[in-house]
Amino acid sequence: MNSDIQAIFDRYPAHVQPRLLQLRSLILDIAESVNLGKVEEALKWGEPSFQVKSGSPIRMDWKEKTPDQYYLFFHCQTKLVDTFRELYSNSLTFEGNRAIVLDVNKDLPEGIIRHCLTLAMQYKRIKHLPLLGA
Repeated sequence: MNSDIQAIFDRYPAHVQPRLLQLRSLILDIAESVNLGKVEEALKWGEPSFQVKSGSPIRMDWKEKTPDQYYLFFHCQTKLVDTFRELYSNSLTFEGNRAIVLDVNKDLPEGIIRHCLTLAMQYKRIKHLPLLGA
């Protein structure tokens, strides 16, 4: 993790930081286990952003104005969040067509989030498939 991204993670409250680091670990694990290549980590709009060559960018953040929530952001002009909503509307909360909203006080639904992240990280290959091939 580069120092700019580390500084952002270090600014998150102590109870939020492990949640966001867990998401980062999932992204890195998926990239390795699915052979998606190097994960480019950067700051976009002041938020940690992750992308592999075959995927759509994924950002994450926590906001002071919604202290019990943290977010996974996706490019709003993709079919990603609409697909996630179709698949997981009973399990996840969404913000428009750009974010999955997670609760800081609840366990991460890891299997579901892993699936969503995997779809996002392969988006360029699967965007033509119904429900992204899910």
